[in-house]
Amino acid sequence: MTETADTSFDPISSGGLARANSRILSTRYHVFGAINMTLGICLAMIVVYLLCSVGYSFYDGQFENHPIMSLALFITLICTVGVIGVCLITLGVRLLMNKLRGAHLIAEIVCIGLAFCGLLELMLEGLSPVFWMYVVFALGLYAIFSLADPTLEEERRLQRVLRSMEDREDAEEGTLGRDETGQGYIALNFFNIFWIFVIGALIGDIVETVYHYMIEVPGEFQIRAGLLWGPFSPIYGFGAVLLTMILNRFYKANGLIIFLVSAVVGGAFEYLVSWFLEFAFGAVAWDYTGRFLNIGGRTDFMFMCMWGTLGLVWIKLILPKLLKIVNLIPWKWRYTITSICAALMIFDGAMTLMALDCWYMRLDGSISPDLAVTDFFAKHFPNDYMTARFQSMSIDPSLTTRVS
Repeated sequence: MTETADTSFDPISSGGLARANSRILSTRYHVFGAINMTLGICLAMIVVYLLCSVGYSFYDGQFENHPIMSLALFITLICTVGVIGVCLITLGVRLLMNKLRGAHLIAEIVCIGLAFCGLLELMLEGLSPVFWMYVVFALGLYAIFSLADPTLEEERRLQRVLRSMEDREDAEEGTLGRDETGQGYIALNFFNIFWIFVIGALIGDIVETVYHYMIEVPGEFQIRAGLLWGPFSPIYGFGAVLLTMILNRFYKANGLIIFLVSAVVGGAFEYLVSWFLEFAFGAVAWDYTGRFLNIGGRTDFMFMCMWGTLGLVWIKLILPKLLKIVNLIPWKWRYTITSICAALMIFDGAMTLMALDCWYMRLDGSISPDLAVTDFFAKHFPNDYMTARFQSMSIDPSLTTRVS
């Protein structure tokens, strides 16, 4: 008599595992979709209320003496929140209907919109609780959506193993970090982008310091760092990332094309950063008024040419060398080291923003001395410290677009 195996409870042979995963996936997405749709509807209602309030205030003449820029930023913020609300409703409906195509794209658009709202809120209210709400919401949405699919858990594990094997092979061949598709020079992943930011910020601080000492004010040493700790200029770090992302596919292009693209991108970036710092913190870190072909004193012809030259040198000379230097990090440690350094850099950046915000409020007279946070920064990073640390920066509260 042949013994027959009982497969009635075997989830694999009966398709039970697939159905169980499908039910878990469907339930998780339905809950997540319902939450997103509810949030989207709430945001839409808030936007309608705010738009009606703004319209009534216009009709009633309450904005006659209100700063135009602050009003424009506020309206832009309302419209952006409205777009986010529509996206969340769309995302929720699609998840409830099990239509996952394009859901990741919608979630990414929402995250970008939240980041933009955070910048607008920073210019209008400073580091308010609403600003941190945007940050937490964006990070939470991205994390939840990335981990919502239980069927991807095994795939993620296999991808980590495969990536580790590929990293070992690429490290041995000296090609780790290159774009495998051949469309660009470097792979635009978090690891590469982070170290591009760090190296760009370090090089930028050195170049700025030497330029000031040798050319701008000969013999005068001035700290040009842009963070509370470390010799880093984040403007050049973000500039290096931006140029790399834009020029990545131009690395084989004619040098003149790279120069022109870098000059335009760098000049526009410098202008926008100057504009943001002034309207968010009343900070003026440079002023090119009176120089040849300057644009509002925020950038000029000479510095656009410098951006063009930096872009050309960066993509042709520095970036290849940078890859070789980064590849000296043992491949087994590279992600651990990068994670630790990224956490430290984010902490440094967050502390810098809060220190600048408190510095601004102290000069504006709007700081609350009874708050533990403001008391901490007043004690450890007073005005004298901030002036000595950010020697090229001045704060004028009257320049901001903040509303009281």
